[in-house]
Amino acid sequence: MSLKPLAGDGTDLEWFKSSHSNPDGAACVEVACTPGTLHVRDSKLPQGPQLAFRAQQWAAFVSYAADH
Repeated sequence: MSLKPLAGDGTDLEWFKSSHSNPDGAACVEVACTPGTLHVRDSKLPQGPQLAFRAQQWAAFVSYAADH
């Protein structure tokens, strides 16, 4: 996982809101994919911090979260 800022502000990425977000948008997560990396941010703070995961790290996280 990377916590360092992306070059630019991340607006060049194509962001997708989670299908599990609530309808009013109060608790939403957005993701954007690039070759080999998945980016995650809070949709309420699009200019705020973003996390970046390598594909293998993201797959391990999703597997863990599904089991717990």
